[in-house]
Amino acid sequence: MAACVIRRTLLSTVNKYNRKHAVRVLNVELNSGQTPNMTRLSCSLFNVQHKRLMSSRPEGKVLETVGVFEAPKQQGKYETGQLFLHSVFGYRGIVLFPWHARLYDRDVTPATESKPTEPPGAHRSKEVKGKTHTYYQVLIDTRDCPHISQRSQTEAVTFLANHDDSRALYAIPGLDYVSHEDILPYNSTDQVPIQHELFERFLQFNASKVPPFTPRDTLQAWQEKNHPWLELSDVHRETTENIRVTVIPFYMGVREAQNSHVYWWRYCIRLENMGEEVVQLRERHWRIFSLSGTLETVRGRGVVGREPVLSEEQPAFQYSSHVSLQAPSGHMWGSYRLERPNGTFFDVRIPPFSLESKKDDTPNGFLPGPFTSLA
Repeated sequence: MAACVIRRTLLSTVNKYNRKHAVRVLNVELNSGQTPNMTRLSCSLFNVQHKRLMSSRPEGKVLETVGVFEAPKQQGKYETGQLFLHSVFGYRGIVLFPWHARLYDRDVTPATESKPTEPPGAHRSKEVKGKTHTYYQVLIDTRDCPHISQRSQTEAVTFLANHDDSRALYAIPGLDYVSHEDILPYNSTDQVPIQHELFERFLQFNASKVPPFTPRDTLQAWQEKNHPWLELSDVHRETTENIRVTVIPFYMGVREAQNSHVYWWRYCIRLENMGEEVVQLRERHWRIFSLSGTLETVRGRGVVGREPVLSEEQPAFQYSSHVSLQAPSGHMWGSYRLERPNGTFFDVRIPPFSLESKKDDTPNGFLPGPFTSLA
């Protein structure tokens, strides 16, 4: 019971929302004389719900020590090589490098900054002002990937390969984008604390540094060559009836098909239940506007073949998808239809976001594989 109390105290330093998330911390040992930032974290290799922390361990599962907890940073950013637990999805990861994004939050209106373009016919047109927010490119520990039940994919980066198949999409497994507030930092004496095929190609152990994992030249070269397909620039967020939707669009490139150009984007979406009522996503409704003047409507059951349940134990669900246009820019917006336990439905707005292309539209940097085709 004492361990549970300590865990809630530690997570309270992050924010109120993260305290109710399912995280991977199962056992927190606090010896007399220790301070909170010296709290030892133990971890199991499966996703554990908050309520299960109060009961005995599931049969056959063994706790293992992860490292020593560090106080989350309220100011500044985390450096390359920082180990962390994801506060929402519970996986172990390591920071590769930061991105500075523009966060357009339709729930708040900062005093300054510029607004993004509003798509024609978008719902509830209003002025939205942006602020700078830090996100991180990270590696996910491959041991944890099979157990992240609230994610439809553990690859957040996809790209267009250089070959004749104009529809082929490729993914880099275990590469993710993480918001600053999602990080629960820790340190470890293990020289290879994260299992991922790119870990030792991108990072090296240096006991004299803090954190003790420093970037290799290959990491910098990879970032410089592939930043057009990796760079996170805009984040859009909106809350409807306690359901917050966050969208991050990425430009992927252009392909020639039937004597015309087809432009591709991917977008990552997270749905978060900020309330206490259990809800289930049933339908999606998209509106896609192209600069060429076309307006397409897409309706369907669920998302990526799933109808996720958002509860206090598992309040978030994240997935990625793709869209193509025969124009260099456009807009998307829409809504999700969710069902309450009593059988009633309500619609949740998807914030409008721009689809913008870039000048350099052929990825030619080396991409350390292997890669998985999504086509």
